[in-house]
Amino acid sequence: MLFDVFGWVKNRAVFHPTLNLRRIFGKAFAGLPVGEARSMGIHESQSLFFEMQIGRSKPFISHLSRLSAEAFNAHNNPVFAEDNLYKIYTQVEKGFIRVDADELTYPAHVIMRYEIERDLINGVIEHTDVPALWDEKMKAALGISTKDNYKNGCMQDIHWTDGAFGYFPSYTLGAMYAAQYKATMTNTVDFGCDFDMAIKSGDLNPIFQWLSDNIWSQASLHTTDELVKRATGETLNAAHFRKHLEGRYL
Repeated sequence: MLFDVFGWVKNRAVFHPTLNLRRIFGKAFAGLPVGEARSMGIHESQSLFFEMQIGRSKPFISHLSRLSAEAFNAHNNPVFAEDNLYKIYTQVEKGFIRVDADELTYPAHVIMRYEIERDLINGVIEHTDVPALWDEKMKAALGISTKDNYKNGCMQDIHWTDGAFGYFPSYTLGAMYAAQYKATMTNTVDFGCDFDMAIKSGDLNPIFQWLSDNIWSQASLHTTDELVKRATGETLNAAHFRKHLEGRYL
C-alpha cells in the first residue's frame, strides 16, 4: 500500500491505463471511435491530476506521512514529517531533463520543444539547427546551457524519433485541465464532500466518482471543449492553473 502511494506521487504514467480501464460504455461502443479517449491532452489531464493535484497536495502528503511513519515504525523520525515530505515533493530546481522537472519549470521544457518542432514543420529551420536552438532556448528559459551536450539536450526525448510531433503541448494542456477539474470539485456543492478532507482521509471515492461521471464515461462523445465545459462549466481556462501554481509556490 505504501509503495503504491509513493508511486502515485512519482509516476503519473500509471494513470494512463486508468483512463482506458475506466471508460465504461458497454458493448455497443467497444472498438468504435466514440469509445476512445477524447485526446492525449485529456489523457495527460488524468495522469497529472493524480500526480500533481492530489499527489503533491498538502492533504495527500499528510496521508503519506502517516502511512510512512506506520510502515517504518518511525513516528518521531523527521524524515517522514509532513513538512519535510512536502518540501521534498514541491522542490523547484532548474534542470536539463524534462521528465525530471518540477511542475513549475516543466512548462518551459514543453514550450521550447513546441517552438522548435513548429518551426521544423513549417520549414523555418532545418534539423541541423536544432542543437544550437535548444541551447539558446534553454538559456533563455532556465538559464542553463546544453552546448555540445546532446544527451541532456535535444536527444533526450523519444517523441521525435517515434514521429510523435505535436505531442509535447499535451503535457501542459493536461496540467491546465487537471487544475480546472480540481477547482471545480473544490467549488461545487454537488461534489458532495470537502475535497481536501477526502484526500487526507485516503478515501478518494468521491473524486473517482466525479471523474467517472464527467470524464472517463464520456470518452469521445463530445469535442474536447464540450467535454471540459460540461464537466467544469467553462472551456479551458489557464487562470486555474496559474492560481494553483501561485497557491502552492508563492
